[in-house]
Formats: sequence, C-alpha cells, structure tokens
Amino acid sequence: MNDSRLMISVEDALQRITGAMPKLPSETVGLENALGRFLAKDVISRRTQPPFDISAMDGYAVRSQDAKNAPFTLTQIGEVPAGGAFHDEIASGKTVRIFTGGRVPSDTDCVVMQEQATVSGDRITFSEAKEAGNNIRGAGGDFREGDLGLKAGRCLTPQDISLLAAMNIPWLQVARRPKIAILATGDELVRPGEPIGPNQILSSNNYGVAAMVRAWGGEPHDLGIAKDTEENLRRALQSAKGADALVTLGGASVGDHDLVQKVLTEDGFTLNFWKIAMKPGKPLIFGDWDGMPVIGVPGNPVSALVCAILYLKPALFAMQGHSAPTEANQTIPVALGQPVAENGPRQDHMRARLESVGGVLTAFPFSSQDSARLSILSAADCLIIRKPHEAASAAGDIVRAIPLMDL
Repeated sequence: MNDSRLMISVEDALQRITGAMPKLPSETVGLENALGRFLAKDVISRRTQPPFDISAMDGYAVRSQDAKNAPFTLTQIGEVPAGGAFHDEIASGKTVRIFTGGRVPSDTDCVVMQEQATVSGDRITFSEAKEAGNNIRGAGGDFREGDLGLKAGRCLTPQDISLLAAMNIPWLQVARRPKIAILATGDELVRPGEPIGPNQILSSNNYGVAAMVRAWGGEPHDLGIAKDTEENLRRALQSAKGADALVTLGGASVGDHDLVQKVLTEDGFTLNFWKIAMKPGKPLIFGDWDGMPVIGVPGNPVSALVCAILYLKPALFAMQGHSAPTEANQTIPVALGQPVAENGPRQDHMRARLESVGGVLTAFPFSSQDSARLSILSAADCLIIRKPHEAASAAGDIVRAIPLMDL
C-alpha cells in the first residue's frame, strides 16, 4: 500500500489529539500564584472601577458653568489629594486643587490641568475654557461590580493579574496543572554529564520536552531512559501510571529496535494513529493506554520538538480548559524573504528567522533544514508552514508561520 495512504493530515492529528485529552479538575490559588494558570470558571468583578469620578491629572476641579469662557478666575477653597475627598460646598466662582486619582467633588464636573492655571494667592486664573467631563475618569468607566471580568479557559497574563487585583479578586479557581510523564528510549542515549560510550549520544529530547511542558502550564515527570529491551521498556512504562498523559521519545517507528508501540499494545494500548503527513516528524504514535493518552514522538531531536510544538502544546491547553487550538489560530502571517521551492506530499515546517523589512514581518528560511540540527531550531524564530504539494512561492509572498519566541 502507498505510504501516503497510511498517513493522516496535521489538522486531523491535531483534532484527534486535543479531542481525546481529559479535562482536569480545578483547584484554588491565590492571585499571586495565578500567572500562567488557566481559569476554571468565569471571574465576576467584585468592584466598580473607578469606584467614583476621579481626576485624570493634577489640576483644579471646577464647575463647567464657570469655565465656558476663557480666561476666567476662581477662588481656591481647598484641595483633594489622591485618596482624599472634599465635602464642603463648592459654589459658583470657587475651585479646589485636585491631584491625579483624587475624588472629584460632587459640585464640580470638570478638571483644568495645572499647566493652564496661573496662581496668585488663592486666586486662580485659567487660560482655556472647559466642558463637563473634561479630564475626569467617570465611575465605572473601566468596569462595574457584577461585570464579567475574564472567561473560563483563559491563560492568565501579567495584565490579567493586574485586572483581577483591581476587581478585588484575591483567589481564583484554575485548572490543575497536567502531570506529564516523559520517557526517552534507546541504548544509544546517555544523560548530560554521564560517561559517553563510543557509540552513544547525549539525550536532549527529554530536557527540551520537559521545558516545554513547564512553559505550557504542566508538571513534567522525567522517567529517565529505557533501554531497547521489552523487559526494560515495560518496567519503565509502569512508572508512568498516575500521570495525566505520557510522552515517549524515540521508538515510534516499527523497526526491530522500535519497541514502544509493541510493548504498549501488549499491555492494552489502543492505537489511534501513528503516521502524519508532515516533516519533520512523520512517525508519531497516538492512542489510549488504560485511560491515559500517549503521544509517542520520534527520537530525532528536531522532529521531537517540532511535534511537541504542534501537538503537545495544544494537548496541554485542552487539558486545562482552553478552547482546542487549530493550526490556523496558532499561526501568524509573514512575508517570505526569499523564494521557496514547490513542496512535496508532506506538510513541511521550515525553520526560519524573522526580521522587519520595511515595516513588514519577514521570514528567512535557513539554507539547511536538516532535521538533526538542533542549533538551527534554537536560532529559529518561527516555523514556516508549507502545505502538501504547495506551489513554489516568491519572495514577498505572504505565508503562515508558527512563532517560536513565546514557547
């Protein structure tokens, strides 16, 4: 059978993986520990902001009926610092000094900035006319008590944390962090710092994938390196029990030494698919092992990390209640900085650097796309997506790319 008929598309693989992820229960955290967490329920504001009319700048609170024609002169009868108030009556012809954030007295309805005022004792002369509402931030102009603040499923940013603090939200319900077991396989692998045999290489995938899991809100559990024997692999796999998902690194093909799929299947694993029409990273295993999703990525370092970017990140987000991302909403439009040739039958993900050229975000693919060269992936700012059989593109053409800067 033609190998291409056994492969599924990138979009199909993404939908199958995210659709199979378990939704994790929620837990309560303090606002100071909420950065990067996913909201488990909508947040409703407990505060109106501003809680009252406040001055937008240092100046003078006046009645707009006194400020219709400039210049005009008023008598200062007090002042309002931030956090203070002025409760006496402010009759026509009167004004109070007010500072940014100060509560605007109820008898006044506009603020004249101090740069437009000339002070002579308690007599203040203003050089510009004003209308009601000038330089005032009205009560509830930002949000009101009872408003929907943030929706469930949102990954909280520093800006969100500030907003929630202003809404008087000290505690939040967030999704529990996914526990992701990570198992590297292969006799050829050793950890950094360990003695290296003449035919061995350093294991980098487990470190890279674990770092990605942390960046995407999960808790990685590195299970070490399993040797290429069924007994050793079976024993190592058992230590993954209790995790929310398992990621295996290497052994995803069907060679004599690629044992992951065989050993898992003998222990009740149900295969969903194991080939994707993409490069790098065609042989990817996905299925269910006694209720635990398993993603088996290739051992090739670049293939493993590209597969993690395309599938593990959306999987982790789906577990935490984020709406399942599609390939389209993970990408940005960029201009090509140089021509690229017609693509083959598998979707390509070309490593590229980004530059601003004439104000246009422009991607320059690296001359080498060798899937074993981690240095190129480390230097890349994005992955340019080339659809199967996509026609050649010229410099300046707009293409879609997955940004890597915020992994």
